[in-house]
Amino acid sequence: MHFYLLTLDFTNFVRKIMACRYGTVPCGFAAGTINMKPHGSKFEYEQERDKDLMRAYHQLIEKTAYISMPLIYEEVVDMPSARFWVSEERAAIVIAAMMRGDKLSSMRHNKREMFREIYRRAVKLKKECPNMSVFDIAFNVVRQPAPKFYLTPGSAKVIICKAKKKWYEERKRKLRHLF
Repeated sequence: MHFYLLTLDFTNFVRKIMACRYGTVPCGFAAGTINMKPHGSKFEYEQERDKDLMRAYHQLIEKTAYISMPLIYEEVVDMPSARFWVSEERAAIVIAAMMRGDKLSSMRHNKREMFREIYRRAVKLKKECPNMSVFDIAFNVVRQPAPKFYLTPGSAKVIICKAKKKWYEERKRKLRHLF
């Protein structure tokens, strides 16, 4: 009973956040489904994630004798990450849905795997700190080191190529002022 009331309070909390942030309450939320992020929303930790991915990429390149880029992208996504690259709000929404029994069947494999790991850690933390709110649990869990990046090799390739292109353009811009 106590857990059910906690979930209801959290559901109302999330609805207020969503209404304030996006101007609407997600339709399927009350029905037990997890809605996608609003189209065009910006990932707030994109720069930090990209830096962390580039750190892992450079570590892997340094220790690799023969560089095969497809293999590099496959290996870099499985390297440990500094944190789970999802917002605290989104993690709290998904944790609450999983507590209500949602199996995340509509999510892609990597996201589902990431949220299951977050949920596993959240349940463990909830047992240790039963008075902690779902949002506080999500806040603590997503900031823990993650076992991998939960990206596809193709996504890693796009992110790394964009970061390298940005670095080259920045370097070119700086060198242009010297001549």
